[in-house]
Amino acid sequence: MAIPIRSSEITPEHHYLNRRQFIRTAGILSIGGLVTAACGTTASPITNTVSSTAIIQPTVAAAEAVTTTDILGAPPNTLEQISNYNNFYEFSTDKEEVATLAQSMVTTPWAVEVGGLVNNPGTFGFEDLLSDFDQEERIYRLRCVEGWSMVIPWTGFPLHKLLAKADPKSDAKYVRFVTAMDRDTMPGLASFVYSWPYHEGLRLDEAMHDLTLLATGLYGQALPNQNGAPIRLVVPWKYGYKSIKSIVKIELVAEQPKTFWTAAAPAEYGFFANVNPEVDHPRWSQSSERIIGSLQRVPTVKFNGYEEEVGHLYAGMDLSVNY
Repeated sequence: MAIPIRSSEITPEHHYLNRRQFIRTAGILSIGGLVTAACGTTASPITNTVSSTAIIQPTVAAAEAVTTTDILGAPPNTLEQISNYNNFYEFSTDKEEVATLAQSMVTTPWAVEVGGLVNNPGTFGFEDLLSDFDQEERIYRLRCVEGWSMVIPWTGFPLHKLLAKADPKSDAKYVRFVTAMDRDTMPGLASFVYSWPYHEGLRLDEAMHDLTLLATGLYGQALPNQNGAPIRLVVPWKYGYKSIKSIVKIELVAEQPKTFWTAAAPAEYGFFANVNPEVDHPRWSQSSERIIGSLQRVPTVKFNGYEEEVGHLYAGMDLSVNY
């Protein structure tokens, strides 16, 4: 489903190259051998193909400047802002030190196991995911359950393409995701407060929606470790804690899976986690959000702006109960 991008949603950044320019001036990144804790993503995506074989690695830092704000009037987020304010509890609960600590994570080689109730289970190397699926640009606004937001330009491919290749069985109703867990490089795993590894889930129809993205890069570059390298989920109408980082396993199951934050605090974090200004978190309001890079607060939009595209998935549901 191709949805035209709204110019108001584009995040400008001086490292983000005009695609035609960096294709001319950059080589293909070689893929040789290569969590969000409590936080989500609004904007219509661009569905331009970037590369069917690899992520483009820019070699120059010039770009067309896009001088605009997002639909809520927020100033554009920079690569520095996006990559230096991160929830990734495997490393730290301090958002501003995650970027440093995450550099220890080894992302090459990397493989994602796809199994469970599927007819074609398999394990995909990261390089296979790049070569087998055309990479697209999608520009989404991230909305964290903590009450902050930013706009991020992702590169990746729709999850439904990978699931179609796995061929779900008729009794598959949900998709479960699991994050990498390496105690040698992830100091946050020493915490016994949480049930590691980080795990999340979607209903199958949510997972098959065209907006649901497996992101492999941002700003035309490979994902920074702190942003979920080398591959993460992005579900733009949900709070960010659904957009699990550094995925190593995707499993189709018949029953609604337990998830990391619902296990940790079931009264505070629901399975669906749809952005909804009408349903407050028990400890704070969800009616507004702070734009990262600004002190400004703006009203939060239901389904993060995607009600027209995804509202039908929840027809007849009481979203104050199914939060």
